[in-house]
Amino acid sequence: MPAAGESTTDRREKLAGHQRSIAGADDKNTLIEAIRDALNVSAPVGSPSTLDDIAKRYAKQADEARDVQDRVEQVALTGLPDAWVGSTGARAQEVVSAAARAAAQMDEAIRGARRALILLSDALTTAQSEDKGGREQLREALGMLGGEDGFFDDMVEKDAEEAERLRARNIASAGAKTMHAAAEKADDAAREAARDLNKFAAEARAGRMKTDNISAADRLVLADIGVAGKDPETNELLTANDLERSGKAMERMNAQDQAKFERMLAESKSPQERAYLVKALAAGHDMNAVSEFRDKIHGKDPAWLQRHLTPVTTAGDSMDNEGLNPDGSNKNTDQHAFKGEKWSQDAPTCVPSTVVTGRAVVDPLYALELTGGPSGQEDDPAAFRERLHDEQMRLHEDGDGANEYDFPFGSTPAGMDEEGKTTITNNEMSPHTGSEYTYQETASADARREVLTDVEKSVAEGKPVPITVEGKDKNGDYVGHSMMIVGQEGNILQVYNPWGTTTWISEDDFINGNMQKASDNRLPNASGVHLPAE
Repeated sequence: MPAAGESTTDRREKLAGHQRSIAGADDKNTLIEAIRDALNVSAPVGSPSTLDDIAKRYAKQADEARDVQDRVEQVALTGLPDAWVGSTGARAQEVVSAAARAAAQMDEAIRGARRALILLSDALTTAQSEDKGGREQLREALGMLGGEDGFFDDMVEKDAEEAERLRARNIASAGAKTMHAAAEKADDAAREAARDLNKFAAEARAGRMKTDNISAADRLVLADIGVAGKDPETNELLTANDLERSGKAMERMNAQDQAKFERMLAESKSPQERAYLVKALAAGHDMNAVSEFRDKIHGKDPAWLQRHLTPVTTAGDSMDNEGLNPDGSNKNTDQHAFKGEKWSQDAPTCVPSTVVTGRAVVDPLYALELTGGPSGQEDDPAAFRERLHDEQMRLHEDGDGANEYDFPFGSTPAGMDEEGKTTITNNEMSPHTGSEYTYQETASADARREVLTDVEKSVAEGKPVPITVEGKDKNGDYVGHSMMIVGQEGNILQVYNPWGTTTWISEDDFINGNMQKASDNRLPNASGVHLPAE
């Protein structure tokens, strides 16, 4: 019987192994056992007709969403007076513009989900048909072989028996190859559908903010706010996780704190200021801390807020494929800096540097401590570098990082193991994402393929995923490095490197050992990830 809970990647991996076993079987009994093992792997599961029915319902809903979009856009085009102001300070035109964009996103999401289901249905239909054909070939081969040989039967194989065995092996090999190809189709299609559906679900962000403390219109506007001067599609200030956590935090507030927070939002001088206050609440800070943060950023222009509070942004052309450098890295790589001083590691502190930036991405109070100092008002890149260095060293100690001693002058950091990385990730990032991180080894392509859907889901929701990459230098010595996946669009992933850069790689690059595109030729393999729990 097929194993319970067998995933599409499990089936793919098992059939690859059984295919090799069949091709390498050099006696009758070994071949029979290998064929039976292959037949014992479950066929691709799922109902294409059910998927088609759901897709048809989505088609009708997409038409309704398009009608809503058209009507809202008409209102947006005519313009509205700013006489109406929401409870958080959102003006009428902001609400209508946000509603228009939300309607467009809803239309895109429903049509995209329909397309994903149709593609999955088609792939599953093909995979099930191919799997059936492959199984028929395996059963034919079993019939040719007959029963297993006894001890003495196996000692001598006649020429005719050998010829029949080899013919059966050829048929079985073809059948196993077909079954494996079918498993690959089913696995790839299932993963792509899960990726797209998770992404569409995460982008329905306003609905994640479940609180009655602010109006639906205000929630819509908050979800629509982007980093100043950047493409809002790839630079939303509030992630799905931010909106969900902030909504829960508001629901826990007493009446006094609720009124105080609403007043802060209403008095904000820009949409970005409002969004950063919500992000501060989402990061787990109490009202005293949020209030102090508000006093530091109140009235600052959106460019100042971005510079001090958002360490990683996405450039409009960052996804363009511009080829590779001689060291294997992407030419199209973006630098991330505070007034020219990069968000980068000092010495071999890639692990703590990854975590420092990861926390700054999800916690604006922490980002401001680093960029703005104790007062929150500093704009000095040299002081930022000093504070960044100190944080990297603090986390290096907290994670019990290794050191190289430079007698008699002290020591310098020399890396950190996965246990230390887990410790500092959970100390620094978990309180602000709400999820505990666990280490998962991904030493093989199948292991990386298996974990990819969870990685993409986490990133789509706004939870960065630290990863470990490794390889060898030109002398053949081991080299390891820490990076972090911070974005996902379609089948590409945005990777932050603590050298102070981000770039985009494909899913295939992640799976098949081409991570050098985000670093250099020494570091092709993603050997582990730290995944946030659900």
